[in-house]
Amino acid sequence: MTQKAVNRHIVAVCAALAMTIAGSAGAADIRQGKSTAERWCAACHFIDGRQEASDAAPTFAQMANDPAFTEARLRNWLTDPHPPMPKLDLNRYTINDIVAYIQSLKR
Repeated sequence: MTQKAVNRHIVAVCAALAMTIAGSAGAADIRQGKSTAERWCAACHFIDGRQEASDAAPTFAQMANDPAFTEARLRNWLTDPHPPMPKLDLNRYTINDIVAYIQSLKR
């Protein structure tokens, strides 16, 4: 194998590794989203998808199954919450996890 071929192989392996790392670093964790929701959201929202909440605080299952609650809308709400929802100052990874959990409740 020539040095040029070895270099191309090394570059290809490094690129594949970088893509794998980047993909896994940005992947949302549904279980972590549920755990965070149980800790921060359950006081106002029913998060397990089985119970009904008041009109002021829809269940996560209702949000998941309502076309108006797009991924972008959920993300925006968690980034810049509306009253009476408190400002939680969540980082983007936590927001991704919560959004992924909510979307996992779609029927």
